[in-house]
Amino acid sequence: MNIIPKDLKEVWDDWNLRGAVLVSLFFQILLIFCASSRKRTGNMIMTFIIWSVYLLADWIAAFAVGLIANGNKDCDKKVQSDDLLAFWAPFLLLHLGGPDTITAFALEDNELWLRHLLGLVIQLVAVVYVILESVWKELSIPTVLMLVAGIIKYAERTRALYLACLGNFKESMLPPPDAGPNYAQLMEEYSSKHRSNVPVTIIIAPEKRADPSASSVPKEESSEDPISEMENGYKFYKIFRGLIVDHMFSFQERNDSRKFFSELHSDQAFRVMEVELNFMYDALYTKMVVVNHMIGYFFRLICTGCIAASLALFASYHKHRMHKFDIGVSYALLIGALGLDVIAIIKLIFSDWTIVSLETSTAKRWIYSIREYLFFYKQLEPCRSFFDRRWCNRISQHSLIRYSLRERFKWYNKVAEFFGLKDLLDEIQCKKTMTVDEEVKKFIFQELEEKAQNAKKAEQKAQNEEQKAGKSRIAKEICSGRGDWILSQNACHSLLWSVEKEFDECLLMWHIATELCYYTDEKQKKNPNDEKEEEHPRLSKLLSEYMLYLLVMRPTMMSAVAGIGQIRFRDTCAEAKKFFRRGQPELSWFKKFCEQIKKFFCMGQSKPTDEEISRYCVKLLSVETVVKPIEVKGDRSKSVLFDACMLAKGLGGLNEKKRWKIMSKVWVELLSYAASHCRASAHAQQLSKGGELITFTWLLMAHFGLGDQFRIEEGHARAKLIVTK
Repeated sequence: MNIIPKDLKEVWDDWNLRGAVLVSLFFQILLIFCASSRKRTGNMIMTFIIWSVYLLADWIAAFAVGLIANGNKDCDKKVQSDDLLAFWAPFLLLHLGGPDTITAFALEDNELWLRHLLGLVIQLVAVVYVILESVWKELSIPTVLMLVAGIIKYAERTRALYLACLGNFKESMLPPPDAGPNYAQLMEEYSSKHRSNVPVTIIIAPEKRADPSASSVPKEESSEDPISEMENGYKFYKIFRGLIVDHMFSFQERNDSRKFFSELHSDQAFRVMEVELNFMYDALYTKMVVVNHMIGYFFRLICTGCIAASLALFASYHKHRMHKFDIGVSYALLIGALGLDVIAIIKLIFSDWTIVSLETSTAKRWIYSIREYLFFYKQLEPCRSFFDRRWCNRISQHSLIRYSLRERFKWYNKVAEFFGLKDLLDEIQCKKTMTVDEEVKKFIFQELEEKAQNAKKAEQKAQNEEQKAGKSRIAKEICSGRGDWILSQNACHSLLWSVEKEFDECLLMWHIATELCYYTDEKQKKNPNDEKEEEHPRLSKLLSEYMLYLLVMRPTMMSAVAGIGQIRFRDTCAEAKKFFRRGQPELSWFKKFCEQIKKFFCMGQSKPTDEEISRYCVKLLSVETVVKPIEVKGDRSKSVLFDACMLAKGLGGLNEKKRWKIMSKVWVELLSYAASHCRASAHAQQLSKGGELITFTWLLMAHFGLGDQFRIEEGHARAKLIVTK
């Protein structure tokens, strides 16, 4: 019994190969134009589309190779020529090589470079088998030319994956082994002279060090000069790319970086870091490192030349025996391959990598100017707002109180949990995004710069007092603060208990306390038109909801400091929902039914207004918290709801202006603490998903020398034997 109708089966048999090769070409076109957009947007739909096309592109190309290998023996009725089947096969190898704009979707794909190498061998054997099985005819020469191009493309991708594998990435930055001065020889000479009763002493001559005031990084020539930003971003990329693999740096590199960034404004610093992270993205997820040198250009020209020559030879071939549609497919494959290669070369020539590699400033400005004219569509609205940025420039927000007040349709929630879609629905329905404006960047930059200055002063003091043993720990101790530093500086010792707990508990408490203070202050605000006065509350709320989003919806980024954050969040939400439902009148069965229907037609949940949130916040703060919650409830539940109420009341006792200033500074400390304790690979992973503000904070901390990556202090000491009289 045949389940599939005979007519449908015949259509599939006749058109499966043609459809597969054309779909494979279409996927390559999509990837070369759309793959790079994922670094500019965190949109889930865009990410899903690119992910789907990335996976399907490899699958459909391998599937088509299999169809050709199978069809070579039992040839398709419409594809009359074995030679044409063999001619199509290398195009699939070319497609498996992929475009320059994407080699890996996720960081883990780079670790599978050996699998891709094996895939290259297997697919190459399959294609060569198809070619050898075909009769040697006029299309043999263009087929061999396309085979050469396909091998080059696939080899480029495999090489890019190999270099971006974190183990190889780290190994490529390791300096040559350094045994240091010959200690054994020196001691032998010293002992020999000592036994001969020759008076001798050892004098240590320190290695010459560069002048601390002389930075190896040039100053920013102009605040709006994009070429200068590219050059500086590239120089810092070459130094600080080692952050991804926990590389260690010298104090001279730290001093250069700290001096350079201290002389910049916040917007300039963030633009330089955008360029720097963009180079990191290219190195990890594209072919740029492979193709951007003389050998890469040489092979790329060979590849393009082979495709062009193959097109010319095919055009001169007598095609009277071929089906017209097959001729059209062949031309589509040839023109598509040539067009994609030309586009890749244009993108390569006018890329940031090419501009920074040129030696003369005149050549750089010529290339940059031509690029601006060539890609004129990037200057048009609304394209400009998208292409003008190197990351998404947005941060996600999540509010615990707002989430607790949203009630889903009962069965809607159960179905979502059954299929494992609850977290995805929470992110779609409860997450909102905000633009990272200049005020946010400026505030974070100023706070970290102040920490860097404090670290520098403390280091200078330690050096003057000859306490070099503790010098390397000073910056680490300063950046390890998670609110205690700010609270101590502002004499808020009564609030230190709130930051002495586990980080996830501390973060949840401060988040809820910030929400409580914000919504109750919004209700009682006396000067609603004072924008300057509102800046600190806005920044506090923005960073508070961003940090909760990272804790709850991006747990992999916070895995090193999250602890049992998921459990605390769930327990706190459960207690909040229980408290919010308290005192509500019991509804009749008819009203309950109507409420459920209303929630169903509101996409499964109701949305609370700001007035409702303010009312519930006031209700929460009205609860007496004289006795600690843990003494009343025990420690089975990990909820921190009423601990946060205690904190909010403590903050409420401060002057309003001082309160919000302290809270905003505490949130920057919590952000910087999480950034410095987040795994470096997690930061690198986010580069392919639009980027995160916490990654910029992590990189800025490194540039200001806040961390424990700087360990090389004195270099080699040069010992000399001096014979004394």
